[in-house]
Amino acid sequence: MQIDDRVKRIVTIGALAAGLITLGCGSQQAAPQPSIPEVAIVTVNPERTVLTTELPGRTSAYFVAEIRPQVNGLVQERLFNEGSDVKAGSVLYQIDPAPYQAAYSNALAALARSEANLPPIRLKAERYKELIAVKAISQQDFDNAVAALKQAEADVEYSKAAVESARINLAYTRITAPISGRIGKSNVTVGALATAYQASAFATIQQLDPIYVDATQSSANLLQIKQSMAAGRIKGTGPDQARVKLLLEDGTPYPLEGSLKFSEVTVDPSTGSFILRMVFPNPKHTLLPGMYVRAVVQEGVVDRAILVPQQGVSRNQKGNPVALIVDGSGKVEQRMITVARAIGDRWLVSEGLNPGDRLIVEGSQKVRPGTSVKVVLFDAARTDGSGTEKTAQPAAKAN
Repeated sequence: MQIDDRVKRIVTIGALAAGLITLGCGSQQAAPQPSIPEVAIVTVNPERTVLTTELPGRTSAYFVAEIRPQVNGLVQERLFNEGSDVKAGSVLYQIDPAPYQAAYSNALAALARSEANLPPIRLKAERYKELIAVKAISQQDFDNAVAALKQAEADVEYSKAAVESARINLAYTRITAPISGRIGKSNVTVGALATAYQASAFATIQQLDPIYVDATQSSANLLQIKQSMAAGRIKGTGPDQARVKLLLEDGTPYPLEGSLKFSEVTVDPSTGSFILRMVFPNPKHTLLPGMYVRAVVQEGVVDRAILVPQQGVSRNQKGNPVALIVDGSGKVEQRMITVARAIGDRWLVSEGLNPGDRLIVEGSQKVRPGTSVKVVLFDAARTDGSGTEKTAQPAAKAN
């Protein structure tokens, strides 16, 4: 009996072991299949895009006038506050007028004397003219009378010119502003000696409204734009092309638009660039001469531009841009593309992508060309202000 019981136990244990082995083999055969990778895509759609370029530039005053004396003398007064706005014609400095006032009075007296001598000489010449007609006087006496009259008339004109010269010099003792604008610091004080047309200026006035912005553009970029326009890839924007926007040093947009005035006709051989001059209104004097700014100039319009997110474009080992797209069968395909420029956070693609292509934007690290993928629509605003991610929506199946 004991032997039978042991045989039954051995048989039972063997059956249990066989069952476990069978279960283990079954579990290996039913291993789960690898999941299909998921990628986020955007559908390429052409859109109308205005092409702009940012050019570095400097501001400069619209008008600049350096104040210099035009007569010699001592400065008696300074009649403005440094850094203030002055009007054209307002008096800035007063030079001692006493010697010029005396010269003006002397010239007036000389003119009066010349004018007083003229009438009797004119009457004498007229009488001699009547007498010479009846030969009552000699021809020599008549000629002398005519010469004396012309000399007296010349003396009057000379005295008038002397009076005008003295008046101008007297007026020059009041140094006035030739233009309206903001005046800087004064380089002279009361009591300083002024020399006519001296090299150093008393002060400088700058008109700040409007104000110039001089920006530099490369000649190679200009040639590229002209070639694109000739090929029909870029169209001119008409009158709006002359409108220019401005970014300040800290990146803040300037609220007022400017206009493009002209471009320099000569390219700087050392830099390969030329100057574009623009004019901006500056009523609040936000822009000051010498400030560094960036001018946003409109170059043209592309009617059917292909713009894709920058994270959807990578570089191969040679540094050439490539993109991964999902074809109609749901498999990954690699495309060589040509990138023209960056516009914001997107690339402007000139070759390699077509309208309707499904570009992989996220998940490209998990796939290779030929891999079957599951696609969802890419949402550029998936992360909201609280930092939580929004769920991407499934993409529609390709036809």
